[in-house]
Amino acid sequence: MLTLESRIAERVTRADYDQWRAAVHAVNGCAKPIRLAGASQIQDAATGAVLHHHGGDIFVPCGNRRAAVCQNCSDRYAADAFHLIRAGMSGGSKGIPESVADKTRAFVTLTAPSFGPVHGRRTTPGGKRIPCGCGEHHHEADTRLGSPLDPDSYDYTGAVLWQANTGVLWQRFTGRLRRVLASMVGLTAREFRFHARLSYAKVAEYQRRGLVHYHAVLRLDGPEGPADPAPAWATPELLCEAVYVAARGVEYTIARPDNTPLRLVWGEQIDIRDIRPASAAEIEDGDGNISEAALAGYIAKYATKGTGKSEAADRPIRSERDIALLKVSPHHRRMIETCWDLGDLERYDKLNLHRWAHMLGFRGHFLTKSQRYSTTFRVIRGDRRDYRRAETLDRLGLDPAGVTVVNNWWFEGSGYLTDAETELAAGIAERIRADRKARYSKENRS
Repeated sequence: MLTLESRIAERVTRADYDQWRAAVHAVNGCAKPIRLAGASQIQDAATGAVLHHHGGDIFVPCGNRRAAVCQNCSDRYAADAFHLIRAGMSGGSKGIPESVADKTRAFVTLTAPSFGPVHGRRTTPGGKRIPCGCGEHHHEADTRLGSPLDPDSYDYTGAVLWQANTGVLWQRFTGRLRRVLASMVGLTAREFRFHARLSYAKVAEYQRRGLVHYHAVLRLDGPEGPADPAPAWATPELLCEAVYVAARGVEYTIARPDNTPLRLVWGEQIDIRDIRPASAAEIEDGDGNISEAALAGYIAKYATKGTGKSEAADRPIRSERDIALLKVSPHHRRMIETCWDLGDLERYDKLNLHRWAHMLGFRGHFLTKSQRYSTTFRVIRGDRRDYRRAETLDRLGLDPAGVTVVNNWWFEGSGYLTDAETELAAGIAERIRADRKARYSKENRS
């Protein structure tokens, strides 16, 4: 049997290697591309005459946001997330006016409550490390970080049910925040929408213990959205106080499997920071305020992050037997098992926990926004497709206004056909990422 090195050498010497390599480059070295077969034609819009034809096999990026699954698709997702978040903070792009940078904005972090003591890294205000509850000093790479000190007493059921209902908690938080803001300025909740609008973008970030934190950019607009000036009373101090009041007052009660009530709330730690103009070079000032430029990248990183050093599963779990084969930490395995067990109960049918067991019960999108915050992923990706289409037509010397593109592709599979192709694609992807980083560094130096 040939070694992997021999199979790689054989693949490189085949006649179609250059064509295959070009297809890998076209998807930026995607780790598991979608394989399509078919053809694409560019036709004269008036006569239907074929002006250009391309057929055969092509790759389409998998589009997975998780770096553990596909680093290059994750990088693309992070870049799109950066532009979406940045547009809503700074304006000047994606149809958002620059005036939004002058409005009251805040960066808010809402955390998960405790379901039992876990291994952690504790420090004094001066930065000195102190032992956690187990009596040990944990280093950053310790795989026990985030796992319970006593797994038998840890409330796994409560943790999973909290995680599965964070979407309801967020919805109740934003609704209560509008009511609190209205009350603080002497308005009714119904009147508030005629005076101001709360816009936001939020991202969920997994912590080592497998529970998510929500990081959100909040912005106070006029009633018509980003182009509408905010009312004079919309100050940073008002927004900060309202966030604390709203977050502390939100709760949602559901029943445990034994019918005892479970009160779902946000954690004790609530962090609120004012957002400073993009001209500030440093990430934070002495008061803990954060700059626009740093924050957009910060949130984009959250959106592609896994669950920490001990990753949860990257794909849906099909049966209970799959759980035993997962390469995850004992703590995350226990959360997945709890999801599966709760998913068997009729009372939790609406939570669909079997489907979300690989996500440790989290059922939401990792990045969401209010309607008027900024642009959308769909628009960003559509702009990219239009740019590539225009680039192709320009190269062929064709007028975009006078042609029609007709696609006829069908699914053939996902991933590369052999381990040799997988290894070669990984090398190509690494070079693409290295070149991208080099260009970025050069542009920043200049």
